[in-house]
Amino acid sequence: MFDIGFQELVLIFIVALLVFGPEKLPEIGKTLGKWMIEIRKGIQNAKSQMDSEFEEIEKRQASSESESIAAGEPKQADAPAEPAETERHDESGPAGRSSEKEG
Repeated sequence: MFDIGFQELVLIFIVALLVFGPEKLPEIGKTLGKWMIEIRKGIQNAKSQMDSEFEEIEKRQASSESESIAAGEPKQADAPAEPAETERHDESGPAGRSSEKEG
């Protein structure tokens, strides 16, 4: 999850020990552990819900495609092809326009 090595963990522990003291450190560790468990559960629930939603969407798309094929409709592409528009560029540039306005 985090890219923390052993040295960084020791440093964090020493700083926590100095800030909170040895009496409160076990209580803080338990609280942080509970929070981490709750966060992981929440993330796992969100992931599983998203996965089930994606699977449901894929099933809907597959069933609609199979229904359209069964009805004899041609399969449509995901994005309809649009004709490419050609752009016209003014070759005179800004200098040509300003000379027209002045004169």
